[in-house]
Amino acid sequence: MSNEDITLTAGDAEVRVSPGNGGRLSGLKVGSLELLRQGDRYGCFPMVPWCGRIRDGRFLDGGTVRQMPLNSPPHAIHGTARDGAWRTARVSADEAVITCELTDPWPHPARVTQIVSLAEDALTLTMSVETYDDSFPAQLGWHPWFNRTLDGADARLDFEPAWQEERGDDHLPTGNRIDKKPGPWDDCFGMPGGVDVTVTWPGRLELKVTSREEWVVVYDEQAEAVCVEPQTGPPNGLNTLPRLVTPLEPLEATTTWSWRRL
Repeated sequence: MSNEDITLTAGDAEVRVSPGNGGRLSGLKVGSLELLRQGDRYGCFPMVPWCGRIRDGRFLDGGTVRQMPLNSPPHAIHGTARDGAWRTARVSADEAVITCELTDPWPHPARVTQIVSLAEDALTLTMSVETYDDSFPAQLGWHPWFNRTLDGADARLDFEPAWQEERGDDHLPTGNRIDKKPGPWDDCFGMPGGVDVTVTWPGRLELKVTSREEWVVVYDEQAEAVCVEPQTGPPNGLNTLPRLVTPLEPLEATTTWSWRRL
C-alpha cells in the first residue's frame, strides 16, 4: 500500500498519520484543539532502533563496535526510522498499521511495525521491532511535541519519578541517580511502576501519558512545546542497558494518551 497520509477519527478526536514522513503522527485534534506542534520535524515521531543520544554515535554490538551517523554532533540521536518512509499495511476508520524496514546505516535487517489506535478519549500507540535471523541491541520509544499553549492556556507537567538520571555536560546520563530536580528539563526519569505523566492545560484539557515501560524523557526547554517521551531504556542505553532483539523475542512497547476536557 501507499505511504500517503492517513486520517483516523473517533468521536470528535482526529489523528493524522504520515507514513511518508518518518511514520510520525502529524496531528492530534480533540474537538477544535490541536495537541501536537505542527511542522515536518514535529508532531510525534517514533524513536527506533534507539532513543535519545548514543555517545559519539558508537555502541557495542556483540564484539563489534558500530558507528552511527552523527546527526546531533558529537552524538547520534533518536534512531533512523524517523528519517525513513513507512508503508501502510492496514487501515480502518480508527486504526492504522504502518511498517518500516531498518536498513543502512543500521547494520541489522529488521522490521518495525507501529499500530495507531484511536478512541473517543484515548490514543494507543504500539511499536515492535522484529528480526529475521539476527540478534542485536535496540530501543524504541515516542517523541511527541505537545503544544505548550492550548487556546491561551499554558501546559503544566505533573509526574513523580522514583529518580532522575543525573545528566552530564554531554547531555548523557552519568550513571548516577538523583532526586527529581525542578525544570526546565531535558532529562531522563525512572518510573519502575510504569510511565505516568499528566499534562494539564488549565481550563482546557488534561492529558495522561502512560506506558508499562519504566523510562521517560521530559523535554520542555523550548517555548513552543513540551515533550513527554516514553521509551524502553535511557539515553545511551544501547551501551548502558541493552535490550536484545532476537528472532524469538521481538522488542515491543505501548503508550496510551488519554484525555478529558476541563
